[in-house]
Amino acid sequence: MRLRRATQQDLPFLRQLYGELRAEELRMTGWPASACEAFLDSQFALQHRHFVAHYTESDFMLVESGDLLIGRYYLLRQSEYFAVIDIALLPSWRGRGIGSALLQWAQSLVHENQARGIDLHVDIRNRGAHQLYARLGFVEIEQELPYIRMRWKADDQLNTA
Repeated sequence: MRLRRATQQDLPFLRQLYGELRAEELRMTGWPASACEAFLDSQFALQHRHFVAHYTESDFMLVESGDLLIGRYYLLRQSEYFAVIDIALLPSWRGRGIGSALLQWAQSLVHENQARGIDLHVDIRNRGAHQLYARLGFVEIEQELPYIRMRWKADDQLNTA
C-alpha cells in the first residue's frame, strides 16, 4: 500500500468511490438508476468542493495497492491536533488492516511533529469504523449527531498504536 497526492485526473475514481460508499443507502430509496446517478454526481461535487474550500491545507491523498486505486485519505496537519477529514476504502479492500495502517501513520506523524493528537468524526451508524478508532486509542469526546467526534492524544501512552 502507498499514498500519493490526488490530482484532477483522479476525480472519476473519487466519484466512483463516493458512489460505492453510498450504494446501500441509495438501494433503499427505490429510485431509478438515472436518478441515483444524478444524485451521486451532485452530492459528490458538493462534498468535493466543501473539502477543497474548507480544508485548503489538507493532504488529499489516494490509497494505492500496486497499480490499483483503492481509497482516499484526507489529513489536515495542524499544529495542535491533526484532523482526519476523510478515510474511505473500496468495500472489497476493507478489513485488511489498511485503515489501521493509515491511522497509525498519522499517529507517528503527530509524534514527529510534536502535535497533541488527532481528531476525527465518525457516523454513528458506522460501527466498524468506530470500533477501529476505539481499538487505536481514540475516545469519544462529543456527539454532533449523526456524528461522533473522537480524539486520540499523543501523550496518553496507554493508547499509542
